[in-house]
Amino acid sequence: EDSLDALPPAAHALGGRPADFPRARRILDAVNSPRGAPRVSAQRPSVRDAMDQEYDAVILGTGLKECLLAGLLSVDGMKVLHMDRNSYYGGESASLNLKQLWERFRPGEPEPTQYGRWQDWSFDMVPKFMMGNGLLVRTLVHTGVHKYLEFKAVDGSYVMKQGKTYKVPANDMDALKSSLMGMFEKRRARSFFIFVQEYDLGNPTTHGAKDLFGNFSYYDLDQLTSRQLFEKFGLEPNTVDFIGHALALYTDESYLDRPARPMVNAVKLYSESLARFDTGSPYIYPLYGLGELPQGFARLSAVYGGTYMLNKPDATVEFDPETGKAIGVSSEGETARAKFVVGDPSYFPGKTKRVGQVVRALCILSQPIPGCGDAHSVQIILPQKQTGRRTDMYVFGCSWAHNVCAKGKYLAFVSTTVETANPHLEIQPGLELLGRIDEKFIHVSDVLVPVEDGTKDGCFISKGYDATTHFETTVRDVLEMYTRITGKELDLSEKELGKE
Repeated sequence: EDSLDALPPAAHALGGRPADFPRARRILDAVNSPRGAPRVSAQRPSVRDAMDQEYDAVILGTGLKECLLAGLLSVDGMKVLHMDRNSYYGGESASLNLKQLWERFRPGEPEPTQYGRWQDWSFDMVPKFMMGNGLLVRTLVHTGVHKYLEFKAVDGSYVMKQGKTYKVPANDMDALKSSLMGMFEKRRARSFFIFVQEYDLGNPTTHGAKDLFGNFSYYDLDQLTSRQLFEKFGLEPNTVDFIGHALALYTDESYLDRPARPMVNAVKLYSESLARFDTGSPYIYPLYGLGELPQGFARLSAVYGGTYMLNKPDATVEFDPETGKAIGVSSEGETARAKFVVGDPSYFPGKTKRVGQVVRALCILSQPIPGCGDAHSVQIILPQKQTGRRTDMYVFGCSWAHNVCAKGKYLAFVSTTVETANPHLEIQPGLELLGRIDEKFIHVSDVLVPVEDGTKDGCFISKGYDATTHFETTVRDVLEMYTRITGKELDLSEKELGKE
């Protein structure tokens, strides 16, 4: 088997700077490649040789979605060529060091010296936590990529109510202790959480609950809406607010009038993830930042024979003039032929549409976020009703404990969907929760989605990243793309996470 220090040559960037895996190397030292991975020829192909081939897929962009798909398709036995216009991994979801951050947001200014070594910093451009029992963790375990990385549990999960932060209750015991609710509401919330925790699709005796008089009522979650289910338990609007937005992680109120089953499953996922780590939060986060995730999946693809090319700014999708179907990608006068092309929206002009924008603030702090028990890492959700908006706002906090900044420093990110012509003012409620801010950088990103699903033109395009600070919607997009490409669903239930 190939060790990490002897990565197959296909893992190197061709024509650009080496596409190495520095932090994974430090973390693993010499971890063997996934069991059953095929050996790859030791001869490094030239750029011309690599382009003058036919592939199953050419993947454009090395964002998390694209790298995840590259890994999954390579493990399936597909021949993959992966290209990026940049000289680094991550695309829109890259993690930048201090020097890169200053070059992007304050060009011409040298990075400040008071923050120590620029190499000690890692700023996620799309900051998100991972649900402990969620889709991304299941995908990491399914592919073995979790072995390439180290993770640390997030300290706390909070919700804002009337300008103050409160710890999110996720089960019946939490409900009784929560200061979010009054005494009688705690009892009603406890009854709801017991119903959710005990609900088992295969056991009809769990498909209902007793009322205050001991009468059992059956709840058909495919017919009953979330709004109706909450009414069955007599829950107040504020309680519905934090359950729907801070537990089920919905971004708006539309879920209330849809069948309740997905909402119940989402609350169960939150509770199961919380129980898995017993740290007060259902989330985990990789040491050294999210930039490790694309590199981990890229390495998986490379071990299975994937070829990588960075520094390809002129990469262009080529189409059959008669059928209009993608037939490959050209760069520097050469064309790599492919059965289909995958990529982020920036590589497919004319095949995407803008459905919104996301505004994000990246902040450097010298103290933990106030009101969160001096936590080193935290998520705070500001439900739309609490800010008078149509969509939720998110605060993401991490620190030097995750090896993403200099010791004694903290990073905080505020994100939301843009609703006005002044996005920098929209995030003010989130910024006000941070306390004193040393540095602040604000950027606005378009959220682009494909016009078609790719089955006709062979262009499978990922959606832009939303404002949420968790990965559930991100991975759901990847799994849907995987199904459209392969015609099958990815089975993530094969391995028991607790045994990995």
